[in-house]
Amino acid sequence: MGGISKDGIKTINEICDRYADEKTPLMMILSDIQNEYGYIPLDVQQIVSDRTGISVAEIYGVVTFYSFFSLEPKGKYIIGCCLGTACYVKGAQQVIDKFCDELNIQPGQTTKDGMFTIDALRCIGACGIAPAVSINGKVFPKMTIEQVPPIVESYYNIG
Repeated sequence: MGGISKDGIKTINEICDRYADEKTPLMMILSDIQNEYGYIPLDVQQIVSDRTGISVAEIYGVVTFYSFFSLEPKGKYIIGCCLGTACYVKGAQQVIDKFCDELNIQPGQTTKDGMFTIDALRCIGACGIAPAVSINGKVFPKMTIEQVPPIVESYYNIG
């Protein structure tokens, strides 16, 4: 299996074994793998398929359907920019564009240094403080484009 170590394969098999008695184990297996590694590449999906008998096509469909699963590694800091209606009408598009400009990436991408990933989100339920941005769960209310550079710099400073 490509770039997966023997220990990695062992861990994935152990995760699959945890749910062997479950009627529908896929979401639990994928969730544990996502939590363990931060993403679920195709070679890992093949191992899950081999262990569970679930087709790679079905596994891939689940991984790509749900936004909390990822095919690519995520950054240390995940910047979630809400683009729901309330945030959008209050300038969220300009805020996400500013993050993209500052970090030289697009939504769904990760910086080359592995520090940041930008995710465009649909309504995070913070309409009263729109436009809202979250970074690893910390919510920044009423974001402006002027706030973006110092926020990015502060996260680089804490490493």
